[in-house]
Amino acid sequence: MGRLAARLWIALSYPLRRLAEYVDTLRKMSAPPHRSRATGRVTLNDVAQAAGVSPITVSRALRGERAVDPELVARVQAAVQRLGYVPDPAARALASRHSSHVAVLIPMLSNALFVDLLEAVQRTLRPAGYQTLIGVTHYDASEEEQLLREQLQHRPAGMLVTGLDRGVATRQLITQSGVPCVHVMETSQVPGVYSVGFSQTEAGAAMTRHLLERGRRRIAFAGAQLDPRVLQRLDGWRHELGQAGLHDPKLEWLNPAPSSLALGGRMFEQIIAMKPAVDAIFFCNDDLAQGALMAALRLRVPVPKRVAVAGFNDLTGSDQMLPALTTVRTPRAEIGSAAAGMLLSLMRGEPVARPGVDLGYELVVRESS
Repeated sequence: MGRLAARLWIALSYPLRRLAEYVDTLRKMSAPPHRSRATGRVTLNDVAQAAGVSPITVSRALRGERAVDPELVARVQAAVQRLGYVPDPAARALASRHSSHVAVLIPMLSNALFVDLLEAVQRTLRPAGYQTLIGVTHYDASEEEQLLREQLQHRPAGMLVTGLDRGVATRQLITQSGVPCVHVMETSQVPGVYSVGFSQTEAGAAMTRHLLERGRRRIAFAGAQLDPRVLQRLDGWRHELGQAGLHDPKLEWLNPAPSSLALGGRMFEQIIAMKPAVDAIFFCNDDLAQGALMAALRLRVPVPKRVAVAGFNDLTGSDQMLPALTTVRTPRAEIGSAAAGMLLSLMRGEPVARPGVDLGYELVVRESS
């Protein structure tokens, strides 16, 4: 009888142990979460306890590793949903030495130019598991340096920065950080520098040539903000007029104030009053040119009969102006997509065939010229 009882106990003990483990798992899953004392946040360990698995299994399940059993993944996801768990990217970066965010430095958020670029960057990076951490420099070199120092403290996986013109200290920060970096809106052939953009100087020259071909001889350049890219367009204007023997420094209207419709209107009024008369105005940005066309309507100055008006960037509404605005269309969305794709390759350690990508520009001729 003793032997029979022993055999029965051995036969039943294994399923009883499994049953006990199952009951213990249910108890853990129904127990209230134990939150971190320091922050009050639900932790990875809380999720592991609630799902009845190890913390490493939770981590692997949340990363989407295929080796994790689908049943365990479902349990982890259910626990995450029930507890309201949100992964801590800083902790994850510290643990894995890899970050899931990309630092993006742009001059302004109020300019549609950079909004289009940012949207394209995010459409490319988000499906790859990266988030953007945006910093606005306001065209200020010292502010850009400070933002860059702050961003690097968060150990970004990569960086996108606007343009190539910056101080020695900022360039050293980028180089010495070891963080992959791509420059946008301009191109460079310097070894080790990755860039996606177009030649601002050539685009400025192309617009000036167009106005010359239309028979204009006193062509003013109206620039605001005066950031490096505006000054490159100015260089293109100067070069073409110099080649034609028509450059006049008095036709350079440069204002460091932010570009706006109102400023464009004021600039138009000032330039149109010049003697001898100006017969064309090349505005460095479309919002200035749009303001000029509104001023022309108000002052009853016929465009382009009396004076031609041209802009830059082909911003929203330029094709709806009266008359429709001649401008340079810039591929900012394409630049954002290509730059983000290049950065993904760099972050993954993949080779980049062309470090400097020139996406060009398009001269869009409408009724204002």
